[in-house]
Formats: sequence, structure tokens, C-alpha cells
Amino acid sequence: MALVAYRIDLQYDGGRFNGWARQPGLPSVEASLQDALRTVLGIDVPLTVAGRTDAGVHARRQVAGFPVPDEVLQERGLIDGEAHRRLLFSLNQLTPPGLAVTGVGPSPGFDARRDVHARSYRYFIWREQVRSPFVGAYSWHVPGALDHAAMTAATRLMVGSHDFTAFTPTETQHVVMRRTLTRCRWRSRGPVLWLEVRAHTFMRHMVRTIAGTLVDVGRGIRSVDDVALLLEGAARSDAGPTAPAHGLFLWRVHYGAQSP
Repeated sequence: MALVAYRIDLQYDGGRFNGWARQPGLPSVEASLQDALRTVLGIDVPLTVAGRTDAGVHARRQVAGFPVPDEVLQERGLIDGEAHRRLLFSLNQLTPPGLAVTGVGPSPGFDARRDVHARSYRYFIWREQVRSPFVGAYSWHVPGALDHAAMTAATRLMVGSHDFTAFTPTETQHVVMRRTLTRCRWRSRGPVLWLEVRAHTFMRHMVRTIAGTLVDVGRGIRSVDDVALLLEGAARSDAGPTAPAHGLFLWRVHYGAQSP
């Protein structure tokens, strides 16, 4: 039996799901997609994913993959571009609000996780004194003064290869705690401030703890020198808080030599 690899591109509002992974009795992105694919294909298919997001974390450009037996493709008429456009329409009809499938089709040899070159995340912060009823579900409300120069200096320290033990929960399945950030910088527009980070792999809660620690730097709770010490393998208790999940977006998954 020959298997054909399929790629599926999607985005979702993490506030509507209890994370990516299927969990009994809880809404998840994986379960929603698998259930929709079962209805369309008539079989269960295993999903691989570029990045397993936690509960409440959003995805602007998530990528998954699944194998389909070629006889199922023939039986279901999935043999041309028009059929795949119908498949895209069906999946969007069968998945719940808050999840959109933006592309689906055969991609020979594709593995959504193994083929990743890098992953980019953005963490958004709302800077106005008053909470916004429009962006509150997608940003951390941090009013008050922040030292942007100190926060920027701290982000520069994080670029490169470091021991990020302080930035993941103490109880962890990770064995290797060293990660290499190829980008870590702040950007802003009006009342919105966001952190951009990029690496090949991240640890659980890593981006959110980086964001929480950098906000501590901005508030003067800890210094830039403190951050340098954290990157030498300090304990989780030495770093700042884990920022709320709803401010974090999986922004893009990079394949091949893509770098923009």
C-alpha cells in the first residue's frame, strides 16, 4: 500500500482550544482536524505538526501533515486541483469556529516536523492604561512605564546559543536545555509592543517566560546583568513569570532556506 504525504496549512484562535494535542473531553486543534479528515476521507489519519501549541496559544501560520493511502485518494476522487479545492472547502465546513484551513494538498516526502528549518513566535503586549475590549484576547495588558532600552539590551543577550533551563518548567521532559535563538527583538506600533523570537526548536513555555522576564527588566525588577546570569543555566525560580498564553502566536514555520 503506497502512502501519499499531504501538507495542511492552518491558523487558529488558541482561546477556543485546549492546545494542539488531542485530550479526552477537551477541545483541541488536533482532534478537530482529525475528525474533519475522517469524515472526508473515511479513514483515521495520524497528524504530525510543526509546533505543538499549549492551551490558549494562537497560530497565524501552523503547518501539519498526514499520510493517505493512494487507493483512498482514487476512491474519493482526490486526483486533481479542483478536488483539492473541494477538500479545502469541506474541511473548513467541518471544523469549528476559530480554526481555518488555508491550504491542503499532496506534498511528496513532506514531514511537517522533521523538515522544519526554524519556527518564529511573536508575543504581543498592550501598553495603554485601559484594557482593550478588541485586542485583550490576543495580548498581555502591561500598563505603566517600561525601560525599553534595558529590554532591548536584554534581548540582544539572548541571541545565540545558551542554556535556557531558567525559561522552562522545572518538571520537564526536555533533556537538552541548550537552544539557539537566531532572532530576539522588540517591535512596536502605537500602543502595541511585541517580541519576535526565532529558533529551530523551543522548550515548553520558553517564549512566554522570556517575555515575562523581559517585562521584569522593563519594570526595573531585574537588571540586564541578571538576564546574562539566567542564560548560564540558572534555576527556573530565578527567572521572571510565565507571561499569559493568550499573548503568544506561532507566527510562521520556516521550511528549507526560507529566512524572511
